[in-house]
Amino acid sequence: MRLAEFGVTVRFALLAVVWGASFLFIKVGLDGLSPGQVALARVALGALALAGILLARRRRLPRDPILWAHLAAVSVLLCVVPFLLFSWAEQYIPSGLASIFNATTPLITMLLAAAALPEERFTPPRVLGLLLGFLGVLTIVGVWHGIDVSHQLTAQLACLGATTCYGACFVYLRRFVSPRGTDPVVVAFGQTASATVILGLLTPVIAATPVHLSLPVVASMLALGVFGTGIAYAWNTRIIAAWGAANASAVTYLTPVVGVLLGVLVLGEPVSWNQPAGALLVVLGILAAHGKLRLRRSTSGEAELVRR
Repeated sequence: MRLAEFGVTVRFALLAVVWGASFLFIKVGLDGLSPGQVALARVALGALALAGILLARRRRLPRDPILWAHLAAVSVLLCVVPFLLFSWAEQYIPSGLASIFNATTPLITMLLAAAALPEERFTPPRVLGLLLGFLGVLTIVGVWHGIDVSHQLTAQLACLGATTCYGACFVYLRRFVSPRGTDPVVVAFGQTASATVILGLLTPVIAATPVHLSLPVVASMLALGVFGTGIAYAWNTRIIAAWGAANASAVTYLTPVVGVLLGVLVLGEPVSWNQPAGALLVVLGILAAHGKLRLRRSTSGEAELVRR
């Protein structure tokens, strides 16, 4: 393996670990901070990290006010609302479960893109993927137990609300931001900086509770902001450039595995059988929607589902 390829592989592994660990960092941060404070610390530290990357690369910020308006809208959909929702949800559900729900993002993105973008119409593989993903969500929730309106159910719905925001944002980015050809790291800085301003203005409403800092809380926020929200984006950009967007998106399959393992090993979180089973269905749905699964007839004449 060449050195450059090895470097990309290392970044990919680190990206899966950092993004998978983000839900653990949120959970630990909530020991001393409110959900609003966790979200604000995350975007502020992420913006600082990205600003450092931009300075090191000597990149200039755009002056187009329309682009900044779009980045402000992106910040609401990609940072402000989902970060608040995930932080609030993890007060009531395990971090590993939150990471599993996060894995539904590609399927929700596909659903919204099909509704909003003419070129992203439904195809049989995408319909199959969405059906598998929907079945996976129902399995994760455990609908056979009945619908019990509680904080736990509301928290799970909040996670789905967060991933819906992600999906809407990716559609928005594709329609209004990507055609401008702006540097991805500049876009990431613009959205985190805008989110910092928005959450800062909302501080008296959402983040005015007392702060109780400890070494684990501070370390978690630094890791979540600097790495999970800042440097990780730069890693992802390089991986996409080297491997292509389709291969880079495979990190989606690994982050819930990392999230669940860390939740169990570090926090001692319980895991019921339906959660990994539902996560597997979601991942199969993603693979099917991207044409990575197909029906093949075996020598015995029976149809079987295989991965390409």
